[in-house]
Amino acid sequence: MKYLHSLLLPLTALSVLMFPAMSPATSLEPIDSSGVQVQRQEQNGIAYLSGGIGEDESRAIQQTSGYNLHMTFSVGSGNEYTPGVTVVIQKSPGQTVLTLNDAGPLVYVKLPAGKYTVIATRNGEIRHDIADVGSGAARNLVFHWNDAS
Repeated sequence: MKYLHSLLLPLTALSVLMFPAMSPATSLEPIDSSGVQVQRQEQNGIAYLSGGIGEDESRAIQQTSGYNLHMTFSVGSGNEYTPGVTVVIQKSPGQTVLTLNDAGPLVYVKLPAGKYTVIATRNGEIRHDIADVGSGAARNLVFHWNDAS
């Protein structure tokens, strides 16, 4: 039992980091579309959404379907959503398929099946992750920076 408790604390902490501010944003309440500025965009044949400023915009993005890579950007101990992130998605080193400047705090991308390296940069601090996307459930990546500046 003692072992179980020592395992649950890190798992609980990890879930807070992996899913910041999800409870109000995943609500199915009606969305005030007058406050939503997000539109489907495309670059190099890759469709994506970027935004999530405000509760209505966050919910609108989270309720979309058809995007197999979901990225969330957050900062600080409160895991606040943060925009202004540069995102580079590469199929292989040197083969960039998507570059976004001033993205987030949510970015949803529709990629062909495969393995991708995702590089997120905020205020000069770089975060890397690997996304193996396919036709199944969307891959969720969370990029977190400790400072809130």
